Amino acid sequence: MSTDQSPPRKPHSGVDPRLLEILICPQTRQPLSYDAEHNELVSPRARLAYPIRGGIPIMLVEEARDLTQPDPPHGETE
Repeated sequence: MSTDQSPPRKPHSGVDPRLLEILICPQTRQPLSYDAEHNELVSPRARLAYPIRGGIPIMLVEEARDLTQPDPPHGETE
């Protein structure tokens, strides 16, 4: 049995808040924030955004979007 007395957490629309508390950027080892508009986990220090696919964060630097680059026009992919 759990004796957790903490109040219920508000769910994020795309990532479990408990998961967000433990995930860190693999490059900087700093906390991440959730960007609901892009469904990504953002590392401000690394200027990278890690995608969430099928509810699973893809924590690979090679898969991250470079936030210093402009977004491609809507509908286009690399």
